[in-house]
Amino acid sequence: MRLFHVRKLRYGIMTAALAAVAIAVITFTPAAPARAHDAAPALPRPAGVTAENGDSPGAVIVSWEAVAGAAGYLVGWVAHADYPNHFRSADIPAGETAYTVTGLAPGADYWFIVASRDRQDGAWQWAEGWARLTLPAAPEGVDTVVTPVGLLRNEPEAFPGYTLFGTQSNAVYLVDNQGRLVHKWDHLFSNTKLLANGNLLGSRHRTVREVEPDGNVVWEYSGRTHHDQLKLPNGNVLLLLRETKTYAEAVAAGANPDFVSAEGIWSEVLLEVKPVYPDGGAVVWGWSAWDHLIQDFDPGKANYGIVAEHPELIDLNFILRQVFTSERQHRTNRDWLHANGLDYNPALDQIIFSARNFSEVWIIDHSTTWEESAGHSGGKGGRGGDLLYRWGNPRAYRAGTAADQQLFWQHNPHWIPEGLPGAGNILVFNNGDEFEGLDRDYSSVVEIAPPVDGYSYRRPVAAGGARRYGPAKSVWKYEGEPRSDFLSYRLSGAQRLPNGNTLIVHGMRGTIFEVTPAGKTVWEYVNPHLRDADAPMYQGDLMPVDARPIPGPVWQNRVSRALRYPADYPGLQWLDLTPKGAVERYRTP
Repeated sequence: MRLFHVRKLRYGIMTAALAAVAIAVITFTPAAPARAHDAAPALPRPAGVTAENGDSPGAVIVSWEAVAGAAGYLVGWVAHADYPNHFRSADIPAGETAYTVTGLAPGADYWFIVASRDRQDGAWQWAEGWARLTLPAAPEGVDTVVTPVGLLRNEPEAFPGYTLFGTQSNAVYLVDNQGRLVHKWDHLFSNTKLLANGNLLGSRHRTVREVEPDGNVVWEYSGRTHHDQLKLPNGNVLLLLRETKTYAEAVAAGANPDFVSAEGIWSEVLLEVKPVYPDGGAVVWGWSAWDHLIQDFDPGKANYGIVAEHPELIDLNFILRQVFTSERQHRTNRDWLHANGLDYNPALDQIIFSARNFSEVWIIDHSTTWEESAGHSGGKGGRGGDLLYRWGNPRAYRAGTAADQQLFWQHNPHWIPEGLPGAGNILVFNNGDEFEGLDRDYSSVVEIAPPVDGYSYRRPVAAGGARRYGPAKSVWKYEGEPRSDFLSYRLSGAQRLPNGNTLIVHGMRGTIFEVTPAGKTVWEYVNPHLRDADAPMYQGDLMPVDARPIPGPVWQNRVSRALRYPADYPGLQWLDLTPKGAVERYRTP
């Protein structure tokens, strides 16, 4: 693989050459640039210069006939609209007769020229004319940006290890800190995790799979699974599933019928499954949000009560008021809670998960029996399956206003594991506002210290008399500089590393980066595998961007989550960690 130096031409002889060719560009009759010593050229000029579209948007292949005795070539290009500024060039070694220019603007008109370099005096002999090409426009609904892919940064402060990430194509990658591929799985996975036995656990399209290093599927479980899954210490698998409640069921439970889709709404279920290999499993524990409702809309329906007096219960109409009233979602969106992340705390025997559409994280008791999980008593926390703790948006239980909201459509809440800086605290990716009206057009990563009280959580009286769960402030936070530079309104996650740094996934830009506690970026990697693509991008190709009427950039290389594993992690011993080169591809002229 060979990367060529691309530069602006600053020396005087090129300035003169461009000045001489200006008339050619303006009159659309390219002529040879004049040079002071062109009267007796020591080397023939390149002939047969052509330009044709490459195999990706913004790429052009420039070709020419070989010049005997040339020490090398120079390929130059300029957009007609930019002339005489922004002329760019690339040095090409002798023996090459083609070069692919990348990063050009789709739909623009470009001019290309080639020069041969004399071995004796280094003088350039320019081709007799320019090749002109108008690039095709980008596909409808797709814009592009210029960005390098693969490894962008790797500084000494970065934590050494191997980073696992899944793509929205048929690939999961494990790369080292140098951005080199060490292992690849060709399975449709999201939010994948490397198990201690070297297998992958992940899900896609309502199926959870465990896959060996060679790609052999050793276990799968199908159902209405979504977003996340994890292996518990006892070997069982904890799953998120959706269950549909009909329109009639929702109204009978106390939902406001004006804001319920005719197709009903989706609720959330957690199941603990004991795997039965090679497929299926026995459900040994479960929890359903539908067992823990409250509503104050209709006293004649089930679950009626005073919402503010029961923060342990879920207001059935809260999100229906806050989100489903928007023009786009009114009576069409069934996604009531949208859980999107799971974690388990073995010391407390508790589960945390994200209720994205409430802008809250919730903690429930896993020590209950299945029967107790459907009720309001039992378990170490004494509350059965009711919420032990909730944080992020006290409006959801009538204990605050919009000014008190701290989470916005969050992802990936989890306890920082024992032995790491901040152990026991909760880390969460705070996405920001997807919809208008909340004035939160940036993302952040927040670390909070939950007010643990044995197996329960304190709920002190706040200013104004409302009792809301703390903390009022985070113990650590990462934001962009400026804030608006860091916005990923969906996907994304974060991970605390052993050296105190934090690995962050900017999901909507497919970018994984590591920051120090002070916020300095010390490692950065851009996923080079586009959605639904058969192979990774070439370095220098334009990044397609989805055109969507929602905030924030949406690149087509999105990544849901990434995890960094230290070199001594047991699961790595089952893999061949020999570096196999970069994931992204490179063109050799």
